[in-house]
Amino acid sequence: MPDLDTREWLLTNGLGSFASGTVSDVRTRIYHGWLFAATNPPSGRTLLFSHLEASLEILGSVVALGTNFWGNGQIELTGYEQLRSFDINPVPKWTWGQDNWQLTRQLVMPYGLVGTGDWELGIGDKGKRGQRDKETRGDKQWTNAQFCHRILIQYRYQGSHTAILRLRLLIAERDFHHQQTVSQELQFSQLLGQQQVCLQAINSGRFGIPWHLRWTQGNYQPDAVWYWDYGLSEETKRGLGDKEDLHSPGYLIVTLQPGDTVTLEARVGFPDDSVPAVLTLKTFTEAVEAEQERLSQIFGCREGGTGAEEQESRGAGEQGRSCSQFFPSASYAQCPMTPVASPVGDATRTSRQSHPTHWLLNAHSPIWQQLLKASDQFIVYRASIAGPTIIAGYHWFNDWGRDTLIALPGLALVPQRFDLAKEVLRTFGHYCRHGLIANAFPDLNGEPIYNSIDAALWWIETLGLYLEATQDWDFLAEQFPVVQQIYKAFVGGTHFNIQVDATDGLVSWDARGVALTWMDVVIGAHPVTPRYGKPVEINALWYSALCWLSQWAERLSQMEYGSPVRLIKQAQRYANQAQDVKTSLQKFWNPQLGYLYDTIEPDDRRNFQIRPNAVLALSLHHCGFSEQQGCQILDLATTSLLTPYGLRSLDPGDPEYKGKYEGNQQQRDRAYHQGTVWTWLIGPYIRAWQRFYPQQSLPFDWQPLLDHFLFDACLGSISEIFDGDSPHTPRGAIAQAWSVAEVIRHIK
Repeated sequence: MPDLDTREWLLTNGLGSFASGTVSDVRTRIYHGWLFAATNPPSGRTLLFSHLEASLEILGSVVALGTNFWGNGQIELTGYEQLRSFDINPVPKWTWGQDNWQLTRQLVMPYGLVGTGDWELGIGDKGKRGQRDKETRGDKQWTNAQFCHRILIQYRYQGSHTAILRLRLLIAERDFHHQQTVSQELQFSQLLGQQQVCLQAINSGRFGIPWHLRWTQGNYQPDAVWYWDYGLSEETKRGLGDKEDLHSPGYLIVTLQPGDTVTLEARVGFPDDSVPAVLTLKTFTEAVEAEQERLSQIFGCREGGTGAEEQESRGAGEQGRSCSQFFPSASYAQCPMTPVASPVGDATRTSRQSHPTHWLLNAHSPIWQQLLKASDQFIVYRASIAGPTIIAGYHWFNDWGRDTLIALPGLALVPQRFDLAKEVLRTFGHYCRHGLIANAFPDLNGEPIYNSIDAALWWIETLGLYLEATQDWDFLAEQFPVVQQIYKAFVGGTHFNIQVDATDGLVSWDARGVALTWMDVVIGAHPVTPRYGKPVEINALWYSALCWLSQWAERLSQMEYGSPVRLIKQAQRYANQAQDVKTSLQKFWNPQLGYLYDTIEPDDRRNFQIRPNAVLALSLHHCGFSEQQGCQILDLATTSLLTPYGLRSLDPGDPEYKGKYEGNQQQRDRAYHQGTVWTWLIGPYIRAWQRFYPQQSLPFDWQPLLDHFLFDACLGSISEIFDGDSPHTPRGAIAQAWSVAEVIRHIK
C-alpha cells in the first residue's frame, strides 16, 4: 500500500453525475467508479458502472492491468506495477507498458445537459454574444432540458506484436453513499445486441435503472459472476462500511494490432433513435473537443483572431488566449509507484518555491485556466427547481444555500458569468419563506429546508456584489420585495426565535438542538458549537445588509419604482438603524485580547474563543469596526489561525482544540469546527487584510495551496478542509466549491 499513489481524479457532467478514482487505478472509496448517474439531477446519484478489469495477452503471456484492495488486506491484482505514467489533462490518461508494448486508457464524461440554448447554460453572458443569445432563445427555458449521463473510455495499443485485450465489466446498482452486497434478491439482466449490451438490475422484483455499453470492436462473452469483498481503505479510515461486492455480467475480447484503438461508451437508458447507431473512433475525440469548446465559450476564450467584437465578448484579461489553455499538457505522476509532488521533480519545485508566485498569478497563465475549469465542475442543473445551482463539494455533498451564496462571487462574478449568478440569486429569492433563504432544496415534491440564520444575509451580501459588478438595477427592483421580506422577518421575528433585539438592534436567535450558523454540526440533538444568542459574523452581516438596504432604497427612489418620497424615508431609516447596529457591534470588542467575542449568549455572557468569525466580520462589503480594531484582530488571527491552506476554526491554545480531523463519524464531527483548517476562509482573511493593511504585503504564500491544487489530493481541485496541526493533511471532500471560489476570487 505505501507504494500506491492514491491521489484522486474527478470528472463531472453538469448534472451531478460524476466519475472518480485514483492515480494508481485502485478503488479506495465507495465514491470511486466510472458512472455515478444523478437520476434526479443533481441527486439520486447511483453507481451503475464501476470499472473495466483489463488484461493484455501478448505472445501467450497475460499481464493483468487492474489493481484491487480486498477485504482481507491483500492487494491483487497488481497492475500498478506496469503503470508508467498518469496525466490529468486534457482528460485522465493512464499508460501501462513493458519493453515491447504500451497500452493507454483515457476517460471523458461529456456534458450532460442537452436541449437548451447557450444563454441558459450560463455561457452567453458577456457582451454582444450574450445579448444575441437572449434575443434568439425565444420561449426555450430550463424546463426543456434533457439529460444524458454517459462516459467514454478509449484504449490505444502500441507494440511489436498482436495483442488480445480482455475487458471484464464490473457493475452495480446502489446509492452512492452505500455499498453493494451479494443478495439472492439482486439480479442483473442483460440483452446482447450488435456491439452493445443492455443492462438492468432487478432487486426484489423492482426494475432498476437501464443502461447500455457500446464498443467499436470486439466480441462480448456473457459470463455472469460476482466478485466479493473489495476493500475500501479510505472508508476504513473514516469508520464507515468498507466492503463491496461487484457483479460482472461478462467480458469483452478485443484483438489489437499495433496502433489500434478501441472506444467504449456507457450511457444511461435504453438505446434509442436519437443516438448514432454505431460508435466510431472519432466519438471520443469529438467529446473531448466539445468539452474544450464549451469551456472556451463560457470563459470567453477563442481560437484565432482578436477582433474588437470578440474581445468585447471575453472576460477581462482573456484576449488572445487559446482554448487549449484549459487543457495544458502536464504529467502529474511519471511513476505512480512512488508518489510524486511535481511533474518536474523536486529540484525544479524547490526553485519555484524560492521565488514569489507572480509567475502564476495572472489571467494568462495555465493555472488560471485550470482554476476556471475546476470551478465549472460545481455548476449543475437542479431538476426540482428547473435551473442552475452549485454543488457544495464532491463526492458526497449536494447544493446548500449558504455554500452556494458564499461561493457565487468566485464561481460566477469573477469569471463574468453574470447570467448564471443572476439566475441562482433569483431562484434563491423565489424560495424565500418567512424571511429565510433555503439552505437545501428537496429532491422530490416538497418544501426546501430552512435551517440557516445566515443564508438570507449572505443572499443580500451576494446580491450587493452582483449589483456592484453589473449595475443591473432592474434586477434590484425585481428582488427588492424579497430584500424587504428578509428585513421585516428579522426585525419582527421568525423561525428559531430569530429576531432583532430591540434594546441594541443586534440579531439574536435561540432554538435548542439545531445549529444555524456555518459551524453547523449536530451530533444527535446536541450541536457541537451551538453559538446561541448573537454570533459576531451574523451581526456583521446584518450591519452590511442594512447598509445595502439604505443604498438600494435611495437608488430605487431615483428610478420609476414606487414612491420616491417613501423610498427616501426608508433609506434614511435603514441608514439610522445601520448606525445603531454599528455602535452595538462594539459589544463584541474584547479589549483584553484585542479580538472579537465569538458570540454574546442569551444570558449576555461572552464567548471569548479565538475563532475565524471575527475575520469574517471584517471582510464584508460594509464593515462596522475601526481601523485599530481591524489591525489588532488580524494580528491575532495571523498568529493563531493562519496556516498555508486557510484559517483554523479554533485557536490551537484553546482547551477544546482538536488538531486532526480523523476517526469515525462522531470523532470527525467533533473536530470539524474545533481547529480544522477551512480553505474558504482564506478569502475573508485576504479581504480583511487588504482593507486594514492596504500598503502591506499579504502574509500568506500561495505556493503550498497552489501545489495542493496541482499535485495533491484531487488533482486539479481543492479540498474542503485540512488538519489544524502540521503537516495539515487534506481532509473532507476532495473538491469543494467555496475553496476553489475563494482562490479564484483573490489569486489574481
